[in-house]
Amino acid sequence: MQVTKTKELSAVVWREYGIYVALCPEFDVASQGKSVEEALRNLKEALELYLEEEDVEKSSKAEAPIVTIVKVDVSVSTGSLRAQSN
Repeated sequence: MQVTKTKELSAVVWREYGIYVALCPEFDVASQGKSVEEALRNLKEALELYLEEEDVEKSSKAEAPIVTIVKVDVSVSTGSLRAQSN
């Protein structure tokens, strides 16, 4: 008999080259889509397929990641700014 459990996992989504990429950092599984919703739907399907083959309790040792924003200073030469504005 198979028991179905619901597990909450993290998803990080970003836009890259015109598509949305969705990543689950706990399992390092990713997918993509034309919208955020499609990317998340595809990620859910990819995770379900991945977890069919894995022992969920043993493979989920990682805690949910902390996702935040880090501001960094980037030096930009004024010569390159002039070339871009022309």
